[in-house]
Amino acid sequence: MTSASPSSPVTATGAPALSSAPSSAPPPAPGSVRVAAIDCGTNSIRLLVADLDPAAGTLTDVTRLMEVVRLGQGVDKTGRLAPEALARTLDATSRYGQICRDLGAERIRFVATSATRDAQNRQDFVDGVRAAIGVEPEVVSGDEEAALSFRGATSVLAAGHPGPYLVVDLGGGSTELVLGQDSPERAYSMDVGCVRMTERHLVTDPPTPEQVAAARADVRSALDVAAQDVPLGRTRTLVGLAGTVTTVTAHALGLERYDRNAINGAVLPTTATLAACQDLIARPREERASLGFMHPGRVDVIAAGALVWSEVVARVAADVAADGGELSAVVTSEHDILDGIAWSLA
Repeated sequence: MTSASPSSPVTATGAPALSSAPSSAPPPAPGSVRVAAIDCGTNSIRLLVADLDPAAGTLTDVTRLMEVVRLGQGVDKTGRLAPEALARTLDATSRYGQICRDLGAERIRFVATSATRDAQNRQDFVDGVRAAIGVEPEVVSGDEEAALSFRGATSVLAAGHPGPYLVVDLGGGSTELVLGQDSPERAYSMDVGCVRMTERHLVTDPPTPEQVAAARADVRSALDVAAQDVPLGRTRTLVGLAGTVTTVTAHALGLERYDRNAINGAVLPTTATLAACQDLIARPREERASLGFMHPGRVDVIAAGALVWSEVVARVAADVAADGGELSAVVTSEHDILDGIAWSLA
């Protein structure tokens, strides 16, 4: 697989992101409304155009797209959005806006998360998005981000998965933990993510044992604080979301190429999850890039992402055991905050 810069428009399969975007689609069925959800995170910006039928409780994809734009480049260090990162993101936003118009989306919601929350110059981003797409972007809190992720993830969980559910949305700048049964009950947003931990700790290829130890200590400290708000030991089903988790799952499944259908709903033993994480942490960049399922824009941050995910899984399993239970498996969902944003447009 060829590599790509963070600004390259690529999908999870490594193909050009917009090559599969339809320029038109049949109108929504009676009772449905065509909506567009845009999720702008620290590492990527994603678009979902879908037909939403509130009465039937269905959300039918028209198209899903993702570009790695690395909006959070350097934010952890400088506290500001870099001009080149902002330009990449607004360029992608403009293209998404055209797709929404081409597909006849009637309602659009643009949500921005960790990198934008943390940036001193976030007004430049807000003004740029408004000019590019004609929609006011919402810089949501960590709690609202968690609630949207929870709704998206649990909307498709099979009946065989018991609650309470702990939904973990592992992003570039933050990781959201949200616990609940039918709706969120407790939530916490940790300032740890694959981009933030890469820039803060894992600065060599591959990372040194000292770097890995420092990163693990950072994540464990964040989990200690999170556990004061979210009783992790109550978890009966742990659900992981977002690109790091789906990539780790693809690795654990031994996939040759990224297969959304195989990944979505996959149930992995915790031991297999932790082993896949450790393998990705230890591999040099060249080996990570050669993996057929690896998104080119995720190659340089997947080690940190896998480290964060391994710490979350291990901590939740330990707290569940301390409460007299057992967490033997982890569920991966391809439905996340993007679906939650779309559902919120009902």
